[in-house]
Amino acid sequence: MHVLRLNCKDKPGIVAAVATALASHQCNIEESSQFNDPYSGQFFMRVVFTPLEQTSLESYVGALPEIASRLEMRWEVCDLAEPLRTLIMVSKADHCLVDLLYRQRTQTLPLAITGIVSNHPDLKHLADDASIPFHHLPVTKDTKGEQEAALREMIERTGTELILLARYMQVLSTQVSNDYAGRIINIHHSFLPGFKGAKPYHQAYERGVKMIGATAHFASEDLDEGPIISQRVERVDHTYTPDKMQQLGRDTESDVLARAVKLYCERRIFLHGQRTIIL
Repeated sequence: MHVLRLNCKDKPGIVAAVATALASHQCNIEESSQFNDPYSGQFFMRVVFTPLEQTSLESYVGALPEIASRLEMRWEVCDLAEPLRTLIMVSKADHCLVDLLYRQRTQTLPLAITGIVSNHPDLKHLADDASIPFHHLPVTKDTKGEQEAALREMIERTGTELILLARYMQVLSTQVSNDYAGRIINIHHSFLPGFKGAKPYHQAYERGVKMIGATAHFASEDLDEGPIISQRVERVDHTYTPDKMQQLGRDTESDVLARAVKLYCERRIFLHGQRTIIL
């Protein structure tokens, strides 16, 4: 199956034009969803379709530039059968990485993991067990530019499409965040910006919080403030110790990150300013 993603200024006839073009090129629509943002006037559409043969796909894709010009739309066609080439970045916490490796191994997430990058050597054994290249790229204030140059080379050389910050405890430079905008997903606990720094769960315990959770979002110049993709919260009470909160937090982070990755793999996420449209 393939997916067509498009967005343009809303106007009559967009859905009809897309459906007619697919039908006339012997492509069968499997799923279709669309959204008109009433505030910006922008129209978003995602169509999953199956070409009856390869020539059907080629002729349809060949016809899209004319349709796009007429409707002034941005578009792309992706093959959903192709695993997404993904680089995972980690530090010392292993819960998100272990979860992603399990989901990739069991084909719950269609990922082709191009490598695991870490500023610490602690999780190398997990990469070795999965036969995935591990790259130890330590970083200090003085070596940050050199480290990110090595990271860029790796991304380009491996054809990486998606970068996951799976509890990577370093702030990416503005340049890297901007150059790969919409391709870097970060995960963090729900206490930001309230409880920053070390031991956020201990801070939460002392304040008697009643809800904890996690947010997956695109990385931006402000690391923890990019467009949100997925969130989840869990209720806690006075019986939850900091350790128990942290255990629940790990499970929540792993689940929320996996959801965000699945949405990305299925090409459901559209960036729209500082927010996302998910179809």
